[in-house]
Amino acid sequence: MTLRVGMIGAGNMARVHAGGWEHAGDDVAVVFDPDAERASALAADHGAVVAGEFTELVSQVDVVDICTPTHTHAGYITLAADAGLDIVCEKPLARTGPEAYEAVEACERAGVTLLVAHVVRFFPEYAVARERAVAGDIGSIGVVRLDRSTYLPAGASAWFRDRAKSGGVVYDLMIHDVDYARWVAGDVEHVYARAVGEAGGGNHVLATLRHTSGAISHIQGSWAYPAGSFRATLEIAGSEGLIQPRLTQAFTADVSVSEEVPDVPEPTSTAAESPYDIEMRHFSNVLQGREDARVTAVDGATAVAICDAIASSVATGRPVEVTS
Repeated sequence: MTLRVGMIGAGNMARVHAGGWEHAGDDVAVVFDPDAERASALAADHGAVVAGEFTELVSQVDVVDICTPTHTHAGYITLAADAGLDIVCEKPLARTGPEAYEAVEACERAGVTLLVAHVVRFFPEYAVARERAVAGDIGSIGVVRLDRSTYLPAGASAWFRDRAKSGGVVYDLMIHDVDYARWVAGDVEHVYARAVGEAGGGNHVLATLRHTSGAISHIQGSWAYPAGSFRATLEIAGSEGLIQPRLTQAFTADVSVSEEVPDVPEPTSTAAESPYDIEMRHFSNVLQGREDARVTAVDGATAVAICDAIASSVATGRPVEVTS
């Protein structure tokens, strides 16, 4: 079966997702974006039609893929669920934990599938490290260390600078590693975090997560690095061994600093196939009943709830319990 996909949003991530759907053999059929010129450009690239309103695409697609600014995710999820459409949503699932869980509940009531695009789970390097850790190759997992440091998005993506819309570095960047840490070491019971940089939450955040398993994760997220740079690292320590990749090969994506710096930093992978293509093919298979979801709607909502706790800890300077 070829899925008919409706793209909600036509920016940078929508282009990445649209390419992934086509790589999976599906059809990008309709594009909706309040920016008509941008919608037309994406539609032209994929032979799709442009919808002037969200309601115009409902009868023309099987699934919607939401790639809009974070603060609009929950609203579009609800609209799609009410229309009986399955949904893929770019992370974070919503701007706050309560909004995210409400979106999950809306989809459950409507009987539609909601998948959240936490792409780090689809980077083969990260997936293999997690597989070996949970298989017990290094004994009991004790400490997970993660770093994702880059520059503040600019240009058309300047809405990231508005924390009311994006949530800042915690919700947009650090959430990748928050979700990964939970995938590796299990549920998180409380967090402690500190930030430096821009007032109101900081552009460089350090967080310690205490998992119910007893493991601890140390996560660094930064938008304070020079334009054009991107650093991502991973280490998993266990009672009997250590997973510590060769950083210059598998876990560092160095971008040469030049005048041609993309507005939104993107990590790279040493894999032959793009992790985004792997992700979208997986979502296609899940929606067609061929695979179980690697990342669920509840996973996406829980990651946002953990980020709520991190943001609260930054604001109060105190440890904060994670609530769902």
